[in-house]
Amino acid sequence: MNLPNILTLLRVVMIPLFVAAFLTGGISDWITLALFALAAITDALDGYIARKQNLVTDFGKLMDPLADKLMVMAAFVCFTYAGLLHPAVTIIIMSREFLVTGVRMLATSKGKVIAADIWGKLKTVFQDIAIILILIKSATGSPDASLVGTVTYFCNWIMTVLTVTSAINYCIKNKDIFREKE
Repeated sequence: MNLPNILTLLRVVMIPLFVAAFLTGGISDWITLALFALAAITDALDGYIARKQNLVTDFGKLMDPLADKLMVMAAFVCFTYAGLLHPAVTIIIMSREFLVTGVRMLATSKGKVIAADIWGKLKTVFQDIAIILILIKSATGSPDASLVGTVTYFCNWIMTVLTVTSAINYCIKNKDIFREKE
């Protein structure tokens, strides 16, 4: 087991810790924020280390994006449960993630690997920023009319638009995956 794969597994282990800290509330709001920030850092680090040191593995190719999606979905489900995020946003994000995962699985079955593009990377960056902002807003008790509340609101819109845009782009770029061999 190499370092990037250990970091990926660490991210998976952090998911129930994140959810438990979030649901506990109070002082654990800051623990929740720290756990998510650490998860985002391990996500950036594992990919960087794997590419830089030529440690890319089949396990990492499968588990890294899965760990990312599980952490993000856990956060958005928690936020929806707590009334911090509209359910439609969570449904849009989860739908996009399942769609992309399905297309990737179909591509793999046809011997094709689909790398993330700029739209997917921008989506991920804005999802991480939005999650961190929502956690800061929750931990500080900032009202919607505050600077944090306003920035969070606009970041959520940008994240949602990027999520939809990346899904559409992903399907268009990979439309050949949907064709059956004749």
